[in-house]
Amino acid sequence: MNIKAPLIMESVFILIAGLVYFITGNDFFIFNFLFIGTAIAIGIFLIGNGYEYGRNLIMLVVGSYLLFYVSILGHESLSLSGFWYYLFLGVFEAAVIHFLIAKIAGPFIFGRGWCGYACWTAMILDLLPYKTPNHERKNWGYFRYILFVAIFCFVVSLFIFKMNNLDEIIFYTFLIGNVIYYIVGIALAYHLKDNRAFCKYVCPITVFFKLTSYFSLLRVKVNNDNCNGCKKCIKNCPMDVDMLNNSRKRENGTECILCLKCIHDCPNNALKL
Repeated sequence: MNIKAPLIMESVFILIAGLVYFITGNDFFIFNFLFIGTAIAIGIFLIGNGYEYGRNLIMLVVGSYLLFYVSILGHESLSLSGFWYYLFLGVFEAAVIHFLIAKIAGPFIFGRGWCGYACWTAMILDLLPYKTPNHERKNWGYFRYILFVAIFCFVVSLFIFKMNNLDEIIFYTFLIGNVIYYIVGIALAYHLKDNRAFCKYVCPITVFFKLTSYFSLLRVKVNNDNCNGCKKCIKNCPMDVDMLNNSRKRENGTECILCLKCIHDCPNNALKL
């Protein structure tokens, strides 16, 4: 794998760090985005050059940093409820910045790279034994939309009923919500024999990704002249993406997490990022 994709990722996060610092004047964001961008760039480079567990290592580093340091120790709710809460307050806080960059605007460049390199829920789910899906894709995707709307309505109701200590409510909602996510995610993984079942059917954040990652700049593409049609990339893809179709309308195309397993597994080097 050439250095182009990691350099693009690093450059994007350098620009993001500068832009957010310019807007907020908070030098924490320089460290924050340089740390995340460098880690993800290293992860893409490692997995692209055959280090199978490079991505898991980077996900543990970035996911743990965001969960424990930024969220729990920093008392920031980097959850969907936190995003709506601070958005309604009109405050440009960490949750709003996080969502705008990682889950709304960022996917125009790096798709669902968040899911593959930074998600603290998936960093645990990816350690489970079912890395290759062992079941037919189910039509359960509507759960994500139900949960998305439910979280939105929950936050709206806090304002309507003028609840006290909203910051504390949102923070503890974040903590409890993450515990529930881990329980549901692990249970689904073992039930369906698919580590990423939670991401496919339940995670409400994917509602944003569905809209923006369709236009992602960084995409895995196939060179049909080198492809022998073994379909190993499709069979082993954790997100069931049809990697043999370069169209943006390819099956499950908006769900590619840039794990690069398809590139690593391809016997003819027909795939590239």
